[in-house]
Amino acid sequence: MKVYTGTDAAIDPTAVADFARRAEAAGYDGLHVSETVHDPFLLALLALQATERIVVRTSVALAFVRSPLLTAYTAWDLSKLSGGRFHLGLGSQIRQNIEERYAMEWSAPAARMREYVGVVRAAFETFRTGELVAYEGDRYRFTRMQPYFNPGPDHDTAVPPIYLGGVGRRMCHVAGEVADGLVTHPTNSDPRYLADECLPVLAEGASAAGRSLDGFDVVAGLQVIAGATDADVAVERERRRRLFAFLYSTPAYRGALERHGFPDLQEQLAALVRRDEWDRLRSVVTDDVLAEIVPTARYDELAEVIRRRLDGVADGFRPAVTLALPENPDHDRWMAGVVAELQAG
Repeated sequence: MKVYTGTDAAIDPTAVADFARRAEAAGYDGLHVSETVHDPFLLALLALQATERIVVRTSVALAFVRSPLLTAYTAWDLSKLSGGRFHLGLGSQIRQNIEERYAMEWSAPAARMREYVGVVRAAFETFRTGELVAYEGDRYRFTRMQPYFNPGPDHDTAVPPIYLGGVGRRMCHVAGEVADGLVTHPTNSDPRYLADECLPVLAEGASAAGRSLDGFDVVAGLQVIAGATDADVAVERERRRRLFAFLYSTPAYRGALERHGFPDLQEQLAALVRRDEWDRLRSVVTDDVLAEIVPTARYDELAEVIRRRLDGVADGFRPAVTLALPENPDHDRWMAGVVAELQAG
């Protein structure tokens, strides 16, 4: 099993290099960088420059706020600069953020993502061969590439793998059709979701596209509450309470709470958001809720807890998980042991 970690959403760019070196020293296979308050490609570059071994993946870069060709140029350059250690992760975000925060147009996200990936792949092949590989869809057209603007032919740069972030059935279906892997959202990484909803739909998408999922990566965005001692676990529980209170206030993640037996919780959180009462969100996510949705363990128990949680879920796929670096760097040595156990298992 491969194990990845991720930068904090609000990490200072000046701290990325040290964080990436910590992840590499702890034995992680890779590092995820998000698009939250910084450009994810800039964060990826900083992480790649600071490391020698680990993969760095955008998880996820927002597709619909940038041109697919611009995304392809950036991904290609990062792959070249890193010796092939960059992976491109793309996601759609939700309509309100695309329209109201980014001031961009919204359209049917799954169909649009299919075409977006099609253009990016066509651009990669154009760069590799030095000859235009055109793509024409309903939403995107890539039909022009003068030699002056083509970085190819370039047969030495590794073509970046493309991962999609997905929650709903349609986006998971598209991932099965066109992607190299899927990164699940932290709110939708529980075994029931993976086994009953996500993985069967991935297989349907692959079948519809006439392709095999051999080698397809399913990266479970696992959230855990962990620490070296019970006191450390208690501190981490409060940190995760704040995170999940915010995440589950989004209506798109209502289904996850319903699966866990909390059908009314999302509306309670959403009502607080509508009243701009952000500070009260955490009070709604009780200890009982956390105990149901997030595995909790000390570091010496954590690898076994995770293995039991995912046992048999991803048969036929290459399973991987995301696992946060400890808040306290002094605990990295314990997490390194957890990472090694999971990789060995």
